[in-house]
Amino acid sequence: MEVEAFIRRFATGLSDLEGVPPTVARPRYEALCAGFAPADPPGLRVTDTGCGGVAVRRFLPDNAGPGTVLFVHGGGWSLGSVKSHHGVAASLAEALGREVISIDYRLAPEADYTIMLADCRAVAEATAPQALVGDSAGGRLVLNLAWEQARPAMPLGLIYPPVGNPDTVELGPDAPLLSRDEILALWRTIAPDLPPAPETPPSQRIEVLAVEHDPLTRPLEAAVAEWRRRGARVGYRLAPEMVHGALHAQAQLAPMGEAWRDFCRALARRLDTPPP
Repeated sequence: MEVEAFIRRFATGLSDLEGVPPTVARPRYEALCAGFAPADPPGLRVTDTGCGGVAVRRFLPDNAGPGTVLFVHGGGWSLGSVKSHHGVAASLAEALGREVISIDYRLAPEADYTIMLADCRAVAEATAPQALVGDSAGGRLVLNLAWEQARPAMPLGLIYPPVGNPDTVELGPDAPLLSRDEILALWRTIAPDLPPAPETPPSQRIEVLAVEHDPLTRPLEAAVAEWRRRGARVGYRLAPEMVHGALHAQAQLAPMGEAWRDFCRALARRLDTPPP
């Protein structure tokens, strides 16, 4: 698949979410994302259950290594679920060779950011994970959870998350599927409840995946540089020509797939290597 075809299909799907209530938009978004996901890898056991009082989906590959990895999905804090990001979490579990627990945290407008973060915290406290991975809006939740948990040796995986306090000066140019105005509108919905971000890196061991065409990439690269300046070991890769949301189609978009595999390999090395 060429990225232009992905953009057309995804944009058409997003247009079907406009002007409808969340109860209608959310299943449509799940179906849209699932339409790009590959089949589950052989030998992967998937179960829906609860953990710490929060709904989760667990992905357990055959011959899984010890420990678990928490995955926090994206969707602008108002969309997304373990269903919409099933393909991403399944691929992550296969690549890492570990159980991945995908968190079905509550969403806006029914829940504010404090509640979303509390759901992620409850699962983390119940599982004591080896690593945290977050996609887009979920990446911001992972950042706040990591600062709160204060485990600097725990690896983090961040996939085009919003960092800092996005504004018109920091953000990069508009891109297909995600504009500056859309980011700022979404940000305003959570900003009143957002915990302060410390100046210290969220972890000393971080892997980051970004895409070329995304207003969030410019501030993310600035954050990576600052975390490195403060001593964190940060791996960074940029998927050329790709756009925000392209991770759903990583099995069909060659540059996204290559960057995703590199991200997963690097995160697996972090998990297999004791911290210095």
